[in-house]
Amino acid sequence: MLVAFAAIGILAGMTTPNQRSTKILLYQKALRRRLVFYFLAGALTLSAAPAIMRAEESADEQALWKLEHDYWHYVQENDLAAYSTLWHERFLGWPSVSPVPVHKDHITDWITSQTSKGLKFEAINFKPAAIQVTGDVAVTSYWQKFRWVDKNGDGATHGTRILHTWLRSGKDWRIIGGMSMPESAASQK
Repeated sequence: MLVAFAAIGILAGMTTPNQRSTKILLYQKALRRRLVFYFLAGALTLSAAPAIMRAEESADEQALWKLEHDYWHYVQENDLAAYSTLWHERFLGWPSVSPVPVHKDHITDWITSQTSKGLKFEAINFKPAAIQVTGDVAVTSYWQKFRWVDKNGDGATHGTRILHTWLRSGKDWRIIGGMSMPESAASQK
C-alpha cells in the first residue's frame, strides 16, 4: 500500500490530470497482475505439497514393505544374523508364541525352538493389511501364512496377524515394537 502512495506522489508531479490518471491506472493494472501471479504461484505450490509428501510416504511405505518381506526371507533361510539387524536395540514386543513380552535378545527364540527340532520354515502367503507412516515412526500390519516342515516336507499351515512398529534412525528403519496373534483357520484371509 505504501508503494501505491509513493507511486501516486511521484506521478502527482506531472503536469496534466489526464496523464496522471493514465499512469495511475497502468500502475494499478500492473500491481493487480503481480498480485494475481503471486497468488496463483502460491496456490500452485501449496497444491503440489501434498503430492510431494505422498511420494515421500510412498517411498517409505515401499521400503517398509520390503523390510517385512526381508524379515520372512531371513526366517526361511534361517539367517539369524541378518534377521537380528531388523530389530532396534530397545525393542519390546509380544510374539504370539511367548507367554511374556520379549526384548531383542530373545527375538530369535521362536525360530530356534523349531529349527532345533530339524524343522524348516516355509513362507506361504504374505498379505498386507495396513501401513501408517508418521515422520520417523511407522506401523505395519499384515497376515502371514507359513509352515514348519520336516525333512519329508510335511507340516501344518499356520496363519498369524502381525503388527510391527518401526523407528527410523538416520536412513535405516528398525523394529522397535510388535505383537502377533495366531489366526484361526476360519478367520484366515
